[in-house]
Amino acid sequence: MDDKLYAYVMRGELTKIALEKTPVVSKHSSSEMLAKEYVDCLSLDLLDDDNVNAAKLMATVYTAIAAFENTVRQFIVKVLLEYKGENWWEECVSEKIRKTAESRKREEEKIRWHTPRGDSMINYTEFGDLASIMSQNYDLFEVHIVSIDWARQIFQTIERSRNVIMHSGELGRRDIERIGTNIRDWINQVG
Repeated sequence: MDDKLYAYVMRGELTKIALEKTPVVSKHSSSEMLAKEYVDCLSLDLLDDDNVNAAKLMATVYTAIAAFENTVRQFIVKVLLEYKGENWWEECVSEKIRKTAESRKREEEKIRWHTPRGDSMINYTEFGDLASIMSQNYDLFEVHIVSIDWARQIFQTIERSRNVIMHSGELGRRDIERIGTNIRDWINQVG
């Protein structure tokens, strides 16, 4: 009996020591820990400092854009799933968008060594397709958005900046502020 108690206490002490040596992971520090790990993996120290610093600034902007785009995708899936059920993809998305997304998914499946975009077919659509999907089902989205034109304009504006960053370009301060304004407008309207 004493051996079991001793083993139990020792496991607890060893766990306590291990946790004390583990860095605290918070909302902010985890990204810094990952960044350090990625810096080492990607050999960033071998690249030009000015290019790396400019890319880091744009990475912050891209983070906001990517999170926004995925938030919109999740919103669309949530609404369509709620009102149309599990068959929302077939019932609510045009054949053209479905075929393009399904083709993209089939192409990615051929490259098994690479991580896929996601589990949901909406992850294989283009950013611009999101407004089209909402438009095709406007009766389900009209309670959430001002108009399809309003949503489309937000998506087009953000996508323009997204494309600059995705092709290694740099945005100016006004473009970055415009992204923030559009994201805030969307969140304040849609939630």
